[in-house]
Amino acid sequence: MKIVSYNVNGIRSAISKGLLQWIEQYQPDVLCFQELKATPDQIPLMDFEMLGYNHFWFPAKKKGYSGVGMICKQKPDNIVYGMNNPLYDDEGRFLRADFGDLSLVSVYHPSGTTGDERQEFKMQWLSFFRGYVNELRKERPNLVLSGDYNICHEAIDINNPKAHVTSSGFLPEEREWFTEFLGDGYVDSFRHLVKEANRYSWWSYRANAREKNLGWRIDYHIVTESLVNQIKSVDILPDVKHSDHCPIVLEL
Repeated sequence: MKIVSYNVNGIRSAISKGLLQWIEQYQPDVLCFQELKATPDQIPLMDFEMLGYNHFWFPAKKKGYSGVGMICKQKPDNIVYGMNNPLYDDEGRFLRADFGDLSLVSVYHPSGTTGDERQEFKMQWLSFFRGYVNELRKERPNLVLSGDYNICHEAIDINNPKAHVTSSGFLPEEREWFTEFLGDGYVDSFRHLVKEANRYSWWSYRANAREKNLGWRIDYHIVTESLVNQIKSVDILPDVKHSDHCPIVLEL
């Protein structure tokens, strides 16, 4: 199973830049979207169906904001929209699909870059998310939690780490949360296989950051330890450019 996660920073914009053609060529089995910025009636659903995909969408209530989705070749046994918490579900941040004993999640963690209020919201979300998936794992022990976490876990995951120690996304408390979360029995699938630096999944649109590879690795496929032996390959695809993020790949 080839699983792709992709923050498209507006799915309509990404489609206008060739997203559908790329999907047709790359042929992922599952593609988890984040930051749709669209409702299903604004998405060309028939185009995904013509490519052979089932599709599921969980938009934010606020127009043009957030939202997650998933397309998959195999029809899931079950789909769960949200985490049964309106505070977070109204922002369209969590979508789960069950395939046999495997559950895949498309998740979009909040950003705290707009100020203290949203940073506090982010930290509260992180605490809730951790508790929620730990409970979920009792029922669904094999989880793949794919998406934009809006956190660089280690110094190797960000350009010029010393310059970013006070930046949301690389704050000590966020990184500590990530370490503790992994300690609950989860694995960063990319770092499990790839130890090299300068592998990023997001670049600012400012100052030619992408051309200079001044990036951040904030997109992850996090898997439960029960799935580690099934990790076949991982990749990040910086040359795929429909967004300020790029797709990340996990093959099980």
